[in-house]
Amino acid sequence: MSSLMARAAYETLEPYHVLAYFNPHNEAAQQSLGLDPLGLYFGGRAAPLGRCTAAVVAATFYNFNPAYVNHGWNAALTAGLPEVDAARTRAVDASLRDALGDRVEAPELSEMVGALRVAIGEASYAGRPLAAAWAFAPWPDEPHLQFWHAIAIAREYRGDGHVAALVLAGLSPAEALVFHEAPHPDPDLRRRTLGRKISQKTRGWSDADWDGAAESLRAKGVLGADGAMTDAGAKLYDEMERETDHSAASFWAHVPDAAGLLDKAKPFVKAVIDTGYLPGTKPKS
Repeated sequence: MSSLMARAAYETLEPYHVLAYFNPHNEAAQQSLGLDPLGLYFGGRAAPLGRCTAAVVAATFYNFNPAYVNHGWNAALTAGLPEVDAARTRAVDASLRDALGDRVEAPELSEMVGALRVAIGEASYAGRPLAAAWAFAPWPDEPHLQFWHAIAIAREYRGDGHVAALVLAGLSPAEALVFHEAPHPDPDLRRRTLGRKISQKTRGWSDADWDGAAESLRAKGVLGADGAMTDAGAKLYDEMERETDHSAASFWAHVPDAAGLLDKAKPFVKAVIDTGYLPGTKPKS
């Protein structure tokens, strides 16, 4: 049951978090520090790791080209991680205020944060470096930002587990990205994909990198000549998703009334989606 809750939480809460990466306020945040999008992204997401090498960031983010990470992370280090974190927070704050309006004062936000902080305090972070870094990072003051921060911890907790599943499956970073974007035989399966063009651009892989990873996946029997998952590939994908959900289950088992929390969160998440800022969405009046 906890694995099902972990899956439901991921599907429900993800838009509230990824608003940080897709919003019109990021440009001003970048310009304030002389950064490009890579500097803000890597600096903002990995700031809790502290002044480590780019190799550590690449390892925890997994499916990004290490050279891409090196560029963005070193730019963030030059600008200053606290400054990048603050700029990212300002952009998230503005974006959430766009989305939520008067809901930024809603008491449900503090209630949901309180429930998530129970799990955050009780969770084990062994083998989960990025989640651990976020769990012990300073919290913002406002409830709508605290909710974003709490979701970030839960998301990276799941993400660290997913990286473990990818390693155990023997998929390289480029292979993991190509495999994730490949069509699954089940057309009704709910998946978040970006497509090859956006995935390559945001992860920093060249056409040669992508095609080489696809060829390797075909040699492993998990990708067909048409670029779609084979039956063996679908089985591998499904197994990795089950492993990821299972690895995140312990976190959600500690959340008091997790199902009730997700129900409370849905209007706030819908408001985020209705801004039209996220890929594949349109603004709703």
